[in-house]
Amino acid sequence: MSKKIKLSYFALIISFVNLILYQYPFYKYFYNNVEVASTSGVFFLLSLIVASIVLNALVFYIGLYLLRSFGKWIIVLFFIINAVALYFINTYGVLIDETMIGNILNTNYEESTSFLSFGLLLYLFLLGVLPSILIFKMNYTSVKLKKFLIHVSLALVFLLALVFVNASNWLWIDKNSKVIGSLIMPWSYVVNTNRYFLHKNQENKKQILLPKATVKNDKKSIVVLVIGESARSSNFLLYGYKKNTNPLLSKIENVHHFNAEACATYTTAGIKCILEHKNTSKLFEILPNYLYRNDVEVIWRTTNWGEPKVNIKYYQKRKDLEKLCEGEGCAYDEVLLSGLRKQILESKKNKVLVVLHTSTSHGPTYYKKYPKKFEKFTPVCESVELANCTDDELINAYDNTIVYTDYILASLIGELKQLDTYNSSMIFISDHGESLGENNLYMHGIPASIAPKEQLDIPFIVWISNNSKKLKDNDMLSQHNIFHSVLDFLEIDSPIYDKKMSIFKSEN
Repeated sequence: MSKKIKLSYFALIISFVNLILYQYPFYKYFYNNVEVASTSGVFFLLSLIVASIVLNALVFYIGLYLLRSFGKWIIVLFFIINAVALYFINTYGVLIDETMIGNILNTNYEESTSFLSFGLLLYLFLLGVLPSILIFKMNYTSVKLKKFLIHVSLALVFLLALVFVNASNWLWIDKNSKVIGSLIMPWSYVVNTNRYFLHKNQENKKQILLPKATVKNDKKSIVVLVIGESARSSNFLLYGYKKNTNPLLSKIENVHHFNAEACATYTTAGIKCILEHKNTSKLFEILPNYLYRNDVEVIWRTTNWGEPKVNIKYYQKRKDLEKLCEGEGCAYDEVLLSGLRKQILESKKNKVLVVLHTSTSHGPTYYKKYPKKFEKFTPVCESVELANCTDDELINAYDNTIVYTDYILASLIGELKQLDTYNSSMIFISDHGESLGENNLYMHGIPASIAPKEQLDIPFIVWISNNSKKLKDNDMLSQHNIFHSVLDFLEIDSPIYDKKMSIFKSEN
């Protein structure tokens, strides 16, 4: 049986281990953003270290006193999660904020398993399992209430004094609070998980219905809205990229592209912005539900996830579409086109909206998102730990997903051209962009207020059939232009329709 130590010492040891093993990202950020070489910088750094040890020890001390032996299990859970969080921060440059918590809780099995790697298991074992064994082997003595209250009081007085002498540094802390709160373990995910569920509970669960719409005429019209995944405009030839990632779209007439910016850097929020009629925190009836309720044929096909609830008749997932598909492309996003033209022609309605929700450019396994014949740029990154690849390998793999997107969109336009009795439009817009190692950031999910342009600048590509509507000269578009542009093209009259938000010119 191991010798018991005082509970206060045990809490201090755990706090010190927590500091040494899990706070590197925070102190790295501090070092890069504060003049550490100065006297004030050194004092501020030492104050933060001491405050971190004492504050964490105080929290652990209170938790262990109240929870007794169960407190050990909570701390072990913290250390395990700390190890996983640290891996993702160090490997992909993510911030564990409320947005990222939402991403984690809303991810699916296929996406989550794509991150499995030797590096993740190593972090889990060295920084999670081994410290947990140490915790279980250590035993501590209980403390009486009087001494417990004295210890807590002294710690609080010390922390308040430390705050007072660092009053001049609070401006820096306030200015950087968003990042700081995303890097300190374990409180980043503890606090932000609570914030996520608090805000989630405040949201309206049922979509707020929009006012009734009216179909203006019986002219046959169709819009195919293609929602891209993690596509950034800077890697499209159409936007001036040096590599020919759009060999097909660049040769098709009536293809136009516009500058656009995403309103968020993660899928669920990006999809909401694309489908809602205005920028709002409330959940209003989304575009497909609204049109379906107002007598428009709506078809939703998806190989992805993250959209608000879609209440329509034809909601088709990959497993549904694979039954209609033959060939190598069925394992990829080409499956979204299987039998689509036939399904459209079978509709008895004159107004049709099709939404294709792709997953083509989602990392980290970019090289698995396209058939081998679309591997135009080589060599490619085949590791989920993207920092282990060269810049060329990573960008080549990502660029190949854009080449494949180009093929899918060109194929779709070919299908629409055969529907010669319809006025047709194809609109491609991405949910958000993607970081590919710039500033040591990978993938997406950085809060939009501080996100780099690579995660916000998205493609907005439009094709229109001959003799249909004309396009405005648009400088910068947003995801919120989609709702009103679709209503305009299909000629749906609605009290919430905003002509200024449509990308199409007035016919008057």
